[in-house]
Amino acid sequence: MQHILVVDDDRLMRRSVSLLLEQEGYRVSVAASGEEALALIATDPPDLVLLDIGLPGIDGLEALRRLRQQRDLAVIFVTARRREIDTVVGLELGADSYLTKPFNPDVLLAHVRAVLRRSTRAAPPAPARPAPLTVGDLTIDPGAHVAAAGGRPLSLSAREFALLYALAEEAGQVVSIEELIARAWGDAFMGEAQTVYVHIRWLREKLEDDPQRPTRILTVRGVGYKLVPQPADPGAIPPGQP
Repeated sequence: MQHILVVDDDRLMRRSVSLLLEQEGYRVSVAASGEEALALIATDPPDLVLLDIGLPGIDGLEALRRLRQQRDLAVIFVTARRREIDTVVGLELGADSYLTKPFNPDVLLAHVRAVLRRSTRAAPPAPARPAPLTVGDLTIDPGAHVAAAGGRPLSLSAREFALLYALAEEAGQVVSIEELIARAWGDAFMGEAQTVYVHIRWLREKLEDDPQRPTRILTVRGVGYKLVPQPADPGAIPPGQP
């Protein structure tokens, strides 16, 4: 039985959402504050967290920031604030999706199912027994889930790895936002294109000498992104080799 943690300071909201989720067969825990949520997560990690931004004490944004420093859990960001900045910041901190209050119960359930489907996939889309891929000075081994640029190992999340692999397979060609979503998130994705922008930013921070002036992952406005191969160093060691 999948476990969902509902974090909201509104007692009626906690009760109604919990009842809805329990009726759908989920095990539900509740927390009224960010501090309480973090304590519960440490002892009984959920499969998904429904995290409200407007919490007493540490707010939802700070709770999400601390959560991401400890665990890699699926998070749906819930907010009554309609300002776009809240959504952007929430996604940058690692939320998988977001909902704005008030929301329709069917919409909530659809988001929950979609995020749980994505989070339970063992790996990003890739061929069975894929061979290591080399593009200029970039080397990627999907089987071992390791990558390096210029011989420097890259520490990538599963989603970042999937995006980089998709771009590398089409090196020198523009890959659309829709194609990146399909290959890194799957058909169940229900978020916004902003999610892709955020993950590309994270990739650039790990790949580029100057993320503000990228030379590897270029934006083709109105279309998507293109990976530009960089000259390989003959002495560089492929990932996974001593």
